[in-house]
Amino acid sequence: MPLSLVLVSPATEVCHGFLVTESWISRLIFNKKSKRISKKQGNWAWNVAKQQKRVGGPVLSSMLANPTGDLVVMSSEQRVYDVVLKQAALVNTKLRSREDLDLDVQPDIVVPGTLSLLGEAYDRSGDVCAEYAKTFYLGTQLMTPARRKAIWAIYVWCRRTDELVDGPNASHITPSALDRWEARLDDLFRGRPFDMLDAALSDTVSKFPIDIQPFKDMIEGMRMDLRKSRYKNFDELYLYCYYVAGTVGLMSVPVMGIAPESKATTESVYNAALALGIANQLTNILRDVGEDARRGRVYLPQDELTQAGISDEDIFAGKVTDKWRNFMKKQIKRARMFFDEAEEGVSELSSASRWPVWASLLLYRQILDEIEANDYNNFTKRAYVSKAKKLLALPMAYARSIVPPRSTSGLVKV
Repeated sequence: MPLSLVLVSPATEVCHGFLVTESWISRLIFNKKSKRISKKQGNWAWNVAKQQKRVGGPVLSSMLANPTGDLVVMSSEQRVYDVVLKQAALVNTKLRSREDLDLDVQPDIVVPGTLSLLGEAYDRSGDVCAEYAKTFYLGTQLMTPARRKAIWAIYVWCRRTDELVDGPNASHITPSALDRWEARLDDLFRGRPFDMLDAALSDTVSKFPIDIQPFKDMIEGMRMDLRKSRYKNFDELYLYCYYVAGTVGLMSVPVMGIAPESKATTESVYNAALALGIANQLTNILRDVGEDARRGRVYLPQDELTQAGISDEDIFAGKVTDKWRNFMKKQIKRARMFFDEAEEGVSELSSASRWPVWASLLLYRQILDEIEANDYNNFTKRAYVSKAKKLLALPMAYARSIVPPRSTSGLVKV
């Protein structure tokens, strides 16, 4: 029998006579440890507890109840975590079936007349990455050639997708245009690229254990931008952040690879990559509050704004008040928590892939510092990291990149 879906309010989460409280979640986590419930149920409870810690209160969730009356809390975070589990299982399966394959030395499949075009496609992807993501591009130079080119191809596809709704022609983009872009993605994964840049990604997904789902989810995030300009709570905002940024981590891990000496689970590394994407997007949102407001958009949890005594009109007016400062402090604290989660997994990546990821993480964290330095005025002042600070961050990122995986020194992953 299919599961029945019951929507519950954030104030009183009740379903089939059960009350979901902190004590209920604590008991479920305890039972996970004592193995009286399934590992999957324990992971659900653990993720709900983590999200409540980030939000600082109840989480608006969906609940699934099966015919026996068992209760399952399904927040946006859990929905995304299920995607993480599937991606990790997929990459594990594919790598086991190709364990004798060294991706770093695998030759291109040469079709007469196409090899030079494919090389040109990757070169063009590298040019785009160098132009729009200079620091990250510099970090990719330490990667092996195959991984470096693959990351460029993924970056370019993500940028082109984002440009559909944020670029110069965004006002002309319709849902049907995104449908066509998704159909083109399907063709790309089937080995039928539309243009040169598509060809680079098509070649990449044929060589690495990359799944199409995160790419489709990113397109879904673009659809969300077309129809939605407000988010009721962090649960909704989290799902949006996953769609438009968390997906990038899931796309990239199969290319970057996990260090052979790492004892971390594939799931934990994927989860850390997801956390970095969420952290980066939350940082983008906090940095761009004023810019988004001028477009009539508010990418902040409406319920938390209300609790802080702040309205959309206050944001459009762009006044930095004590209420706004206190609100921003909580939002910045949450973003930093996601960065902390991400750090746990970066060191588990392949040694040649860590530097660009550490550079991205450290530089994005500094944007939060700059918002604080601007006295939380993200209405008229754009927080940015100066060139000097970027240059200082690079050797720091490199130093962290050569530290061996944490899991080899006794860190327990769950």
